[in-house]
Amino acid sequence: MVSVVLRGFALGFAVAASPGPIFFLCLRRTLVQGRLCGLVSGLGVATADGFYAAVATFGVAALIAVFVNGRPLALAGGVVLVALGARILLQRSWPAQAAVPMSRRGLAWAYASTLGLTITNPATIVSFAALATTLGLGAGGSPARPAAVAAAVLAGSASWWCALAFAASALRARLTQGLARGISVFSGAAIVSLGMVALYSAFR
Repeated sequence: MVSVVLRGFALGFAVAASPGPIFFLCLRRTLVQGRLCGLVSGLGVATADGFYAAVATFGVAALIAVFVNGRPLALAGGVVLVALGARILLQRSWPAQAAVPMSRRGLAWAYASTLGLTITNPATIVSFAALATTLGLGAGGSPARPAAVAAAVLAGSASWWCALAFAASALRARLTQGLARGISVFSGAAIVSLGMVALYSAFR
């Protein structure tokens, strides 16, 4: 049990640490809107990771197949990514109000948006679809072991996003206007590109 849980934690950490549109989105949110916004955004990702880990480890193979083959999910995720990236690219300047604490509604949106984007990300789905096989889990038997693995994956993913939020917030005070704009352009372009890849894969 301990070995399986540790591997679940490592997998959750590794999947979260993989470069992708959500990474750039959470990084930019931390730099622009502060540590709390980046942290809450990351916890939305971790929740989605834990959900898919639970789906995989409890052996709900049919549900996984529906998600993996679900073109509407890929289309929705791709459209949202392109829109978010374009919005970042069109932003003219580094927000002067970045130091102002976010409202509860803003934090709720930060959490819900990354949760939804991760849920509709085919790469995340495929990563956890192989989890049950990798850890030797399947349907049947006691639910304690799959539940522990899903919790470990969530904890591993959350650990990565906590580390990223604290590291990025430490660099935030040192950013100049030009460097901040460069980060925004790079992250926006990366998010748009990855959204277009998702759209292409859906139509293909």
